Amino acid sequence: MAKLKQINLKPAKCAVDLSDGSERGFYVDQDYILRKLGRPHRAVNIMYCYYPNDKAWPKRAQDAYADMDVGFAWDYPYDNYFPYLGGVGGNTKGEPFTCMRDIRRHGQDVILTLTCDPKITDKQIIGIAKDLRPFGRMMLRMNHECTGNWFSFNKRATYQEIADFYVRFHKIIRKYAPNVSMILCAGAVMGKKDIKAEREDEFLEAIKETEIWSIDKYIALNWGWPYEVAEKDNHSHSRDTAKNTYNVAKRTFLRFKEITGKTKPMVMSELNADGDVTGPYDQVKIMKSFAKLIKDDPERWFSAFCFYQFRDDGRLGLEITDPNNANVGVEQPILGAYRDIIEDDFFKPEIKSGKTAKLPIMLRWGSSEDAEGISMELDFESDPVFAEANFEGSLVDANLMMELNGMWFYKAPGVKFVDFMPAFFKKRLKGETKLKLNIFAPPATGENDPTQGENWDTDYYYELKELPKIRLRFEPICK
Repeated sequence: MAKLKQINLKPAKCAVDLSDGSERGFYVDQDYILRKLGRPHRAVNIMYCYYPNDKAWPKRAQDAYADMDVGFAWDYPYDNYFPYLGGVGGNTKGEPFTCMRDIRRHGQDVILTLTCDPKITDKQIIGIAKDLRPFGRMMLRMNHECTGNWFSFNKRATYQEIADFYVRFHKIIRKYAPNVSMILCAGAVMGKKDIKAEREDEFLEAIKETEIWSIDKYIALNWGWPYEVAEKDNHSHSRDTAKNTYNVAKRTFLRFKEITGKTKPMVMSELNADGDVTGPYDQVKIMKSFAKLIKDDPERWFSAFCFYQFRDDGRLGLEITDPNNANVGVEQPILGAYRDIIEDDFFKPEIKSGKTAKLPIMLRWGSSEDAEGISMELDFESDPVFAEANFEGSLVDANLMMELNGMWFYKAPGVKFVDFMPAFFKKRLKGETKLKLNIFAPPATGENDPTQGENWDTDYYYELKELPKIRLRFEPICK
């Protein structure tokens, strides 16, 4: 019998999230991203809009208004994100729910960015809340960048009305989906001489009520995309420094802390240096510099950042969409640099070992920062030539996330075999070694189970009755 230990998944010193799909690119499935990056994220951000009272709804804006003369990404009557197809009169069979299930099956939390008409009713908000409740400890970033003037919701209401709508939305979410934390992405304290954050007076109540504070701040950005190519003689783009951007976020956090008397998680929900402005090599330098600023700051006020995004039609992605085939990504230099950042222990979730375990054992999945799993010790005579797991019996239907030698692997329900060898291609063993195979069980459907008790919306349980059969070989079968 393998030596078994109970293990606990705990937060990183600074969490890392990833944006996947937006008006600038399609959603990329989590199997592909996991294989590219080698580990799951704390959360994956997906971006949708909800304007159910508009005549053209639920078509995507660029399709509903295909003949419209547009010169800016947000010139359409409503935001050009993919439509949120749930809510009153909708259902949860399509988007964004297919993506949300994919994200959670792979051991990550969901961040749903949702722009919506501030005139929607309480009944319509309740419909959204009921949609979201089965998806565990997810985060909802509603009407982000709300102190700007480009999104449709800002063109339909005053800043005070937008702020009041956020508070109303938040109260309804608290009542009908208490498992959902809301992210307020509002104004920042931009300059050293500024005392207040942008539109602070209007959004004060929202700043007090929300669970998470956030700003979006690109270190470099071509906001004229896709209608203007950034050149030295035009002006729809900008470039700052990593240090200035970091300081804006920190000043904002300290200001929010001062005016509320509370300390809440502070995140940057969209962060990157746009390759349209910097080129591919400076993009790498800037993002490495920003990560170093987080690590070197002893105050530890920064909770998480979200890299925008995995695959982009412009140059804001770890991959760029191949113009010949949208299903193909062209890896950029930033992808390798980003992989190095998220492999740093500072940005990785902690796995704590506990007491000795025995089967059967109940595994609990609360979130990507709060889960109970099991580890089995494996003996390696040397660097393996074959390392694999076979799943039989009850394990065939199991949904598992597993970590070995620093790399994570996913086993979907119905899968009977997982090859662990990619964990050793870049981290070869130098001799006899003991390694732990860490196993967690996120919800197999991507949703929590209402039959599992009072806390079903925050915790999911899976009974592990048997272990995978491990095959290790340390030389070729035939020489």
